[in-house]
Amino acid sequence: MPPLDAAGLPRSDVRHGFLRTPMISRRHFLATTGLAFIGLQRVALSASAPGRNAELLGPLVPDPARILDLPEGFRYVLLSKRGEMMADGFRVPGVPDGMAAFPGPEETIVLVRNHELALSMSGIGPFDNNLRLPDKLDPALCYDPGENGREPHFGGTSNIVFDPQEGRVVRQFLSLTGTDRNCAGGAMPWGSWITCEEPEDLVTPRGQRHGWCFEVRATAEPGLQKPVPLKALGRFRHEAVALDPATGFLYLTEDRNDGLLYRFIPGEKNDFTRGRLQALAISGKPKSDLRHYDPAANWPVEGEAMQATWIDLDEVEAPKDDLRFRGFEGGAARFARGEGIHFTKEGIFICCTDGGPARRGQIFRLKPSGKADQPDELTLFIQSGEDDLLTNGDNLCAGPWGGLVVCEDLVDARFASRTCLRGITPDGRMFTIARNGLDNTEFAGSCFSPDGRWLFANMQVRGLTVGITGPWEKITGA
Repeated sequence: MPPLDAAGLPRSDVRHGFLRTPMISRRHFLATTGLAFIGLQRVALSASAPGRNAELLGPLVPDPARILDLPEGFRYVLLSKRGEMMADGFRVPGVPDGMAAFPGPEETIVLVRNHELALSMSGIGPFDNNLRLPDKLDPALCYDPGENGREPHFGGTSNIVFDPQEGRVVRQFLSLTGTDRNCAGGAMPWGSWITCEEPEDLVTPRGQRHGWCFEVRATAEPGLQKPVPLKALGRFRHEAVALDPATGFLYLTEDRNDGLLYRFIPGEKNDFTRGRLQALAISGKPKSDLRHYDPAANWPVEGEAMQATWIDLDEVEAPKDDLRFRGFEGGAARFARGEGIHFTKEGIFICCTDGGPARRGQIFRLKPSGKADQPDELTLFIQSGEDDLLTNGDNLCAGPWGGLVVCEDLVDARFASRTCLRGITPDGRMFTIARNGLDNTEFAGSCFSPDGRWLFANMQVRGLTVGITGPWEKITGA
């Protein structure tokens, strides 16, 4: 084992290597971000069935560097590490979370990456002194610069420009700052990322209010972007968003154990500055509890479709942090920590991290009708039990084989000693793609390159961003 630094990382920068990849096209980009369409069909399997666990890529090979254990034939590159100096003179912020990959200039890939940094995490922010805004930074480019530049917020996003041919990072830089705990978000087909704030505290006044979404362009050249909150999308503990490109409706999750699932209908397609914010309700069962914490409830039932309608919400800027309470009282359904959300041809898949009687997580599938005034269909796609591979799914993305990749975020250390990136096939089988080589801290930000050759992910607590490549066709042919 090579010597490790204080963060448990190898001091050497030598990694497993990389494979060459062909030119990226925008068509492939749309096909691999989930903004185009993949097929995912559900097999009737029980909620805790060893029969739906599979070893499609073979056993994992332990990594001597203790970063990633991968199947034979797969390799990874360490793209970024917390604290490294970036091209703009700032440091790589810690706590990387949600992320998306976009086609960049000259066959590069641009990753837009969230950083879930709270005000208290001053030791791992982007500045040499995170208690004060740097003199060289224009306060107008920081959403919440604090009082006279003291104690600014330093959550936000950074962009990574990656050369897939050489398997190396060209540059990385800060793209948004001054926000609070940017958790996840969603890729937009016009080349931008909607980043979501998930503040701990939404009621104590301090400078700017937080709990918004912001749009960040997938730029390849260093430069901070002006942060403009999309207040029409509501103020709550946002997690992620998914766009239905056919209708322009945006779907939003809320990371709370009594959160709602939201839908935004823009006044004009692709304009998120005005429109209607709604919450999902189950027809005939107002104020439904979909968390299924009580095993005696026997509802919702895995694989059984429910009719979903939407109720309008008012006072969406919610200064009292009561939007979910008012929505529930109006008939909306409760979810168990809605986190990752992703659009596919077969519906919108939503991870609820600690749902179900075992608190091991749920994945719902919402099939939109395509009409604002028509009911949709909601199904409990997977409810993980003790025998399932997948535990506590968080971020997720579409896989090039026509299934899903799900990042684990273990909510109970007794569940497993290591977190994993899990895959789900079109017929509902679960398999392991990668395992944390050191501990059980969470994966986040899974996303594929535009050509489907590279899978990118963040190792949040360790402050790492990695790229994985290998024979993905093994899954397609399984």
